Amino acid sequence: MREEAVSLLRELTEAHSVPGHEDEVRAVFVNELKDCGEISTDKLGSVFCEIHGEGPRVMVAGHMDEVGFLVQNITTDGFLQFVNLGGWWGHNLLSQRVEILTRSGTKVLGVVCSRPPHFLGESQRQQVLPIDQMFIDVGAECYGQATEEFGIALGDPIAPVSGFSPMAHPDYFLAKAFDNRVGMAGVIQAGRMLAKDPGPNSLVLCGTVQEEVGLRGAKTAAYFAKPDVALVLEGPPADDTPGFNRSDSQGRLGGGVQIRVFDPTAITNPRLARFVTDTARSEGIAHQVTVRRGGGTDAGSFHLANDGIPCVVLGTPARYIHSHNAIIDINDQIALVQLVTALVRRLDHASVDGFTRCV
Repeated sequence: MREEAVSLLRELTEAHSVPGHEDEVRAVFVNELKDCGEISTDKLGSVFCEIHGEGPRVMVAGHMDEVGFLVQNITTDGFLQFVNLGGWWGHNLLSQRVEILTRSGTKVLGVVCSRPPHFLGESQRQQVLPIDQMFIDVGAECYGQATEEFGIALGDPIAPVSGFSPMAHPDYFLAKAFDNRVGMAGVIQAGRMLAKDPGPNSLVLCGTVQEEVGLRGAKTAAYFAKPDVALVLEGPPADDTPGFNRSDSQGRLGGGVQIRVFDPTAITNPRLARFVTDTARSEGIAHQVTVRRGGGTDAGSFHLANDGIPCVVLGTPARYIHSHNAIIDINDQIALVQLVTALVRRLDHASVDGFTRCV
């Protein structure tokens, strides 16, 4: 399982898939799962693989998009202005490499411009530069070269550039977009395993679009698939680095799969939460329970959809998400897949009906 997880995460994290432009991750999903079940898409672009069976409709979902940008303007001297797609902190951007995906399918390398400290006053050095004052240098000499020779146009998607890399610690890996390529890898790995040994249900594997810009894809995905229960797989922020109290950490690398029972966008159905933690304990799966004061996931849309969908968020904690370089422990990813497969094999009519029974 480890080797498959590493290989799949490499392919997914190095894909270029910002909100509204998730084609490369969608292609991986379809390629990996086309022999496992029935493939379909909704009209917003979320993708599904249904493994038909008897019993409740169980969805295992992750969002395909990563935080990124769009080309907003091209200056007369060939520099790009851009708008952000998802939450960015300006400190994480200057001097970082990006790729612009043009409409011809080519990718143009660029760098977010940074002024050398020699040209900055003391007060300027202490400020965070707003994104609307940043530019991307693609090496163009003028507007015409950027547009006609390089093929860049307004609205082209921009993604961070950062290769998937093993670290000195044998279980740690560094890459962009672990939020949420760990979730997508979990959906795919669990789906491939469950296709060989289905549970007592109909399983709907799903990759949603546009989570990073307001949980948009989950709204249409819920209407399209009509699940009875949803497991939402995520790459949540770790809190085990300097500046945090490690004794209070609820997202520690190496601590196992994270089970989120609350954030400001969704309160996990308490019966489902107990079902998940009981399953993790009985199966001996490393896990950590999390209550978050901030953030949100697709569960924020899923749990309110249709006539209500019991949801739980399961995650592989990642340090430094929403930046060019994040870190995970591969053992947490393995625990995520183990818990998902164990849960799906237990989610029969009796258990799913019990989450919302009125007595």
